[in-house]
Amino acid sequence: MKKLIILSAFILTGCSTAVPVTAKFPEVPEILTNQCPPLKQLKDDSKLSEISKTVVDNYTSYYECAAIVQNWNDWYQIQKNIYEKAGK
Repeated sequence: MKKLIILSAFILTGCSTAVPVTAKFPEVPEILTNQCPPLKQLKDDSKLSEISKTVVDNYTSYYECAAIVQNWNDWYQIQKNIYEKAGK
């Protein structure tokens, strides 16, 4: 019986803390913090083939950037929900 009381005292003392435990909001993944590249500009005397290539490149850049922004928004909402639930 004495051993059980002593063991219980050790277990209960190990669970108490004088320092409040706070959750830290996670760091943002580096890939989501990169800036989008600037769109390509055309020269005044551009040929039609150069124009179409530039348009395709700009559309590609735009949709890649849109995907990164969407992933950022999704990541933030998920982390915010986890953070708020952990605080309760």
